[in-house]
Amino acid sequence: MQYLLLSILFSSFIFVIFKLYTRFKIETLYAIITNYVVACIVGLLFYEGKVELGSIPQKNWFLGALALGVLFILVFNIMAATSQKLGVAVASVATKMSFVLPAFLGVFLYKEYLGSVKIIGIIIAVLAVYFVSVKRNSDVFKLSMLTLPFLVFLGSGAIDTAIKFFQELYVPENEFALFSATVFAAAAVVGLVFILTNSRRKPLKVNLKNISGGILLGVPNFFSIYFLLKALDYKGLSSASIFTLNNVGIVMLSTFLGILLFKEKLESRNWLGIGLAIISILLVAFS
Repeated sequence: MQYLLLSILFSSFIFVIFKLYTRFKIETLYAIITNYVVACIVGLLFYEGKVELGSIPQKNWFLGALALGVLFILVFNIMAATSQKLGVAVASVATKMSFVLPAFLGVFLYKEYLGSVKIIGIIIAVLAVYFVSVKRNSDVFKLSMLTLPFLVFLGSGAIDTAIKFFQELYVPENEFALFSATVFAAAAVVGLVFILTNSRRKPLKVNLKNISGGILLGVPNFFSIYFLLKALDYKGLSSASIFTLNNVGIVMLSTFLGILLFKEKLESRNWLGIGLAIISILLVAFS
């Protein structure tokens, strides 16, 4: 249970740090790339075995870790934009509602049964993302208002599905740290290639502020994934229960931190969205 609590804590810190980037005018992309380098280093330090770089490509999970790394940096940038433009609560709910995608994929990939209660929960989840995203002066529906939360929703769902898939079938417990480090290294490489490719049009802005922001993000980013893998490995609770407690905890803690630290003001419909989010998670997980 302590691993689950630590995952909730570090995951909530990520949304807060994204919000701080705006306040201190930190370049998000540069900080995110630095963050992945730091997270990779932390993962290698936590790996208890001997690190042999030549043997890593031979691991069963290697290609999957590379693909996951690409997805990580894409989703992280969208998540950062959502947190900065729409608020910490919106970003956290859109991210944590992503559990509905593994639920749907379970039907097609693992022949799991999706009953009426789960379907209702999924519909409520979609409504939750809408209500928590609607801000003041947004009485008229605008599709653009939901674009960022919806992309976070899809990307996070793909990440959750992949993490559970590799943890269950390919990654032994003693390689959790090494697997995480490889994912983060792949994300860092993708980011570096991107900024170097675009350096002719947009000069590089590597400075101490961006690097510091990346270091601040890298440590909780690594531990959010590492402790989630450790929690999923616990046999006393099902993965559905783990994801449920993890998602509810992050939604509530990140919302509280957004109100406490940034004076974010939530309207009644935003609170309705948060309430619906919690209800939908419980319906899908425990039906």
